[in-house]
Amino acid sequence: MQKKGKFDYILLETTGLADPGAVASMFWVDAELGVDIYLDGIITVVDSKYGLKHLEEEKPDGLINEASRQVALADIIIINKTDLVSEEDLSKLRAAIRSINGLGKILETQRSRVDLSNVLDLHAFDSLSGISLQKKLQHVPTTQPHLDQSIITVTFEVPGNAKEESLNVFIQNLLWEKNIRNKDDDCMEVIRLKGLVSIKDKAKQVIVQGVHELYDLEETPLSWKDDTERTNRLVLIGRNLDKEILRQLFVATVTEAEKRWTTHFKEDQVCL
Repeated sequence: MQKKGKFDYILLETTGLADPGAVASMFWVDAELGVDIYLDGIITVVDSKYGLKHLEEEKPDGLINEASRQVALADIIIINKTDLVSEEDLSKLRAAIRSINGLGKILETQRSRVDLSNVLDLHAFDSLSGISLQKKLQHVPTTQPHLDQSIITVTFEVPGNAKEESLNVFIQNLLWEKNIRNKDDDCMEVIRLKGLVSIKDKAKQVIVQGVHELYDLEETPLSWKDDTERTNRLVLIGRNLDKEILRQLFVATVTEAEKRWTTHFKEDQVCL
């Protein structure tokens, strides 16, 4: 970064065992870095022949394997070497990927040949993404666990305006405190969070972005129309997620409704 002049684009390739979330977090933690460059998006390449095997790999102590975590964090998932597998095997791999990440875009290719327009200028982490995100969120389904790791995509919508302070409490309980459990008393682990919300007294839509413990709220260029009902749409990718409990938590916390969800929220039982 000490080189004189400006870069048009920086492609940062991590190892196959890396956690992209740690790299993405730098752009929120390092203010000086964020002034010069911005995070455009996370791209994960999946090998058609061995991808399913890596996604199904079981790790000790209930940890999420690296391949599943990389797919969960991705904005673009490239399935490479599709010519080396049958359509049946490719279909199984697609289903496994989509069950983990219902929001990311899937590209299929051979010999890593990809049109650069599909992987550059994604604006997946800034306010400009709110324009395309608005359409995407309307079509993202809640997925069902496909693999033993049980990483799924959960999406829900709640009408109304959210108080910014209350919204922060909801997100921090999920990402920081880690004290929210599902019906089986398993800890909910959120890997990626994305959404568009309506903040009280703000004319523009606000985009919510979260990776692991870090998150950000930023106003988009999109204003709420006077004749449009204000609403909040969230997409969460993670493990042991329960859509109905999360929705109830959001309604209770953000709209300051009566807290009927205390059995799933335990301040003295932090998920480790």
